[in-house]
Amino acid sequence: MTTEGDAMEVDTAAAPASADAAPESPAAETAEEEEDVSDLSALLESASSENAASAKIPLLSSLLNEPSSRYGPAASALKERAVYSLARAYCQDNRTVEVVTLLTGETCAAFFANITKAKCAKVVRAVLDIVCSCAPDELEMQAGICRNIVDWCKLEKRSFLRQRVEAKLASVLFQQDKYGEALALVDNLLTELKKLDDKQLLVETHLIESKIHHGLRNLPKSKAALTASRTNANSIYVAPALQSQIDLMSGVLHTEEKDYDTAHSYFLEAFEQLDQMDDQEKAVPCLKYMMLCKILDGLNKALGLSKKGVPGARSYKTDVDISGMITGRQGVKYAGPAVDAMSAIAAAASTRSLKEYEAVIAKYPHELNEDLLIRHHLGTLREQLLESNLIRIIEPYSCVEISHVAKLMEMDLPSIEKKLSQMILDGKFRGILDQGKGQLVVYEEEDVDKAMEGGLKVIENMDSVVTSLFGRSQALRSMMI
Repeated sequence: MTTEGDAMEVDTAAAPASADAAPESPAAETAEEEEDVSDLSALLESASSENAASAKIPLLSSLLNEPSSRYGPAASALKERAVYSLARAYCQDNRTVEVVTLLTGETCAAFFANITKAKCAKVVRAVLDIVCSCAPDELEMQAGICRNIVDWCKLEKRSFLRQRVEAKLASVLFQQDKYGEALALVDNLLTELKKLDDKQLLVETHLIESKIHHGLRNLPKSKAALTASRTNANSIYVAPALQSQIDLMSGVLHTEEKDYDTAHSYFLEAFEQLDQMDDQEKAVPCLKYMMLCKILDGLNKALGLSKKGVPGARSYKTDVDISGMITGRQGVKYAGPAVDAMSAIAAAASTRSLKEYEAVIAKYPHELNEDLLIRHHLGTLREQLLESNLIRIIEPYSCVEISHVAKLMEMDLPSIEKKLSQMILDGKFRGILDQGKGQLVVYEEEDVDKAMEGGLKVIENMDSVVTSLFGRSQALRSMMI
């Protein structure tokens, strides 16, 4: 389906001379019906029957550049299918250079010259989607084909298609971790799109901008870009695939703010939409993020007990129980290494086992370390497990040697000292480090005097009231003078 912008790029030569132009004559209709493309159809079928990509490529290339140069409706439809098949064949045969120059080279030049601009834009975007789906890991090739198309669009003065391809290029650069280049491209593109008020492309571009700022760890700008994307999305119809990406990004930002309940609800919305579309590749990360939120939220609630002064804060299996998320039809459908990795992390968190956690990280490096969000928050989870283990070790003691704690934790002494001092400063427990004796002295939690706390709040409020009245009196005095 072409966008509103692409629909504007029509071939004016193909339009009728006036609104009152007469319909096509019966002779013209008969000519279209009698268009002989049987040889082209046979050539396309023979190319499809070939198993080897290297055998398909010459047949498809000859179809696109056949000597008769037929570009009627039937011939154009066959040649369009040939372009798509040729893109797939190049990807299967790993011909990177040919894929990059496919659309802008001689192979498709005659075909593009004889179809409308809207049709050309549709074919270009479809080929880009095919290349991305057939070679998802070949990011350099995807960036190369995008740059070639952008240069070609500038020569042909096809602004709407260029903007579409630049948005795709920014997304590819983001996947390559080239955040600076991607952000510069997005900023220029947004300036143009705001003048044209292309809502659909604004939604997608602001979403890419939000992802880039998140990659740069600039959360305020990431939230602002996502808000702009949602604002534009409210005024148009948004496809479920794009809406799921907006919900996914909302969940990511709420996870960064440690609002795990809200983040889980956004991830669930995105997961359900992708599950209905049967897009397992994109649904699996949503499921992983849902499991991550459950784990972090459960462990936070369990570790929060120690901050309230309850001795022996322990997390039980029910605190980080994610069994309900990975059972039933969906659990069977999405079973795999990614789900197994998160289940193993949940098992380590439920037992507060730092050793088990590190074993899981070593066992599933691809599933846990390549995702930006999971990698960042698993680092936070490790710190929480380390603090939890230290609290469990020191809670029976009022005074314990730091070397004994380091031995039980199987860690070096300087790391344990640094972590204990950090926990004391953060108020995780009350105590001091006696480095002269190499001991940790733990104080008992004192009962809070609620009357004293209430009195201090009253004094604080009275102070603010008196300060406000004093400011007003000063203003009245200045007016009287």
